[in-house]
Amino acid sequence: MKNLKSGMRVFIAGVMQGSRSDDKVNSQQYREVIAQILEEGMEGIEIIDPWALYPNSKIGDDEQARLAFLHTSVLATEMDMLVAYLPEASMGTAVELWEAYRAGVLIYSISPMVENWVIRLFSSRVFPTLEAFKAFVTNGGLASAAQGA
Repeated sequence: MKNLKSGMRVFIAGVMQGSRSDDKVNSQQYREVIAQILEEGMEGIEIIDPWALYPNSKIGDDEQARLAFLHTSVLATEMDMLVAYLPEASMGTAVELWEAYRAGVLIYSISPMVENWVIRLFSSRVFPTLEAFKAFVTNGGLASAAQGA
């Protein structure tokens, strides 16, 4: 696993379409919530958010979407930490988890699916709710991780 430090780069992964069968996108408000939790929990953190980088990737053609997905999958490998929000299954987030895991990135998942193989096997820790993740961060969990505790 990579050594964490102040000024670490954190990738926010999470469900965009999930299990939808239409062309809509789920609410992405969780990204702002997670970013705020992270920023309040550790100074100098840099947030990398695929939704902010490619807000119209779902609207564009398949090639535009493919390039955005491939780029963010590579970005996930270059981070110090990945925080995945998975209230439901997400094939794209599963790919990002796998790529980050293979690169030795610290992975925290927020999901009620604590027994899901991908989530359980690739995450350093799984939190069942955003509130549980917030409590971890508020109680110094990120600082301890950054210091190698």
